[in-house]
Amino acid sequence: MKVLPELYPSDLDSPPANQIELPQGLVGFANYKRAELLYLPDHLPFLWMKLHSDVDDLHFIVIEPGGIVPGYEPEIFDADAEALDLRTPAEAMILNIVTLRRQNPVEATANLIGPLVVNRRTRIGRQLVISNYSRYSANHSLVENPQAPAYARTA
Repeated sequence: MKVLPELYPSDLDSPPANQIELPQGLVGFANYKRAELLYLPDHLPFLWMKLHSDVDDLHFIVIEPGGIVPGYEPEIFDADAEALDLRTPAEAMILNIVTLRRQNPVEATANLIGPLVVNRRTRIGRQLVISNYSRYSANHSLVENPQAPAYARTA
C-alpha cells in the first residue's frame, strides 16, 4: 500500500496531546507500549513523542514528513497495512524519528526507512521498514548543508 505522508487539515484540530498504542514498542524499545504526541506550536514542524513504560518515560523528536521531505512516498507491505487495519492510505499517519546533534542542529536527520506508521482511526502504530526502502536514507538531512557527511545528504 502506498501511504500519503501529507498533513491533513483534521490533524490541526486535534487535541494537543494524542495517545498512541504501540503493541510491539519501537525498535530497541520494546517495553514502551504507549506514546503521546505533543504538538508545541513554537517547536513545529517538530513534534515530541513521549514513550511510556511501567518503569520510566523516554522522549523522541519526530516529524510528519508531508511538506518537509519533498518526494517522500513511503510504501508499506500489505501485511503491515493489514496488521494495522489500514483501510485507506489516508488512515496512515507517518512519523519519522529525528536525530538532532546538540553541537550543530543544522545537521538534523530523519529516518525515512523506518517510520512509525499509526492508524489514525484506531490510534495503533508500529515502527516498520518501508517496502521501497532502497529509495531513501535512515539519515536524511532535513536542511541542505554542503558540509554534512555524504551519507546524510543522500535520499
